[in-house]
Amino acid sequence: MVIDMQKYFLNPVSHAYVESGPAITQKIKALQDCCLGRNIPVVQTRHINTKEGAKRMDRWWGDLITADNPLSQISNDLKCDKATIITKEQYDAFLDTGLEQLLKKQGISQLIITGVLTHLCCESTARSAFMRGFEVFFAVDGTASYNEQFHLAALLNLSHGFAVPVLTSEIIEQLESRT
Repeated sequence: MVIDMQKYFLNPVSHAYVESGPAITQKIKALQDCCLGRNIPVVQTRHINTKEGAKRMDRWWGDLITADNPLSQISNDLKCDKATIITKEQYDAFLDTGLEQLLKKQGISQLIITGVLTHLCCESTARSAFMRGFEVFFAVDGTASYNEQFHLAALLNLSHGFAVPVLTSEIIEQLESRT
């Protein structure tokens, strides 16, 4: 899964810019390409809000990511016709999106989580995936937050009962060794 790798978080002109976002993009791209080359499905999420679906998001953050905002698009570096794009309105990619049904219909029991923000959407999705019976692998160097403290706190929490922390290179090595 590639969580919210949108221009909104990756373009320095955006107030929501994640400074370490560009550093993880190529690692995610390599992992995405490796998966697609082995017919392993890739799901990308796009965080888009409507006033109704935002719930408390606008009050917390002061604004919303709307579909008509050019920064809401997936990063050009990660755009892929073979990926399934799920639109979500909350941190958790499983909430009201049909993601669980999509994954189970394809027989998927394991998830690799990448993207932004480690401590919000990535962590929420990883926890939700675990609670729904998926085995979760969390890419330590394929996720990013606004600062190191948020990133490390999420990794520490997830590794204590929800997800296996791994490097993208380790995942790629494992996938390549299967063929």
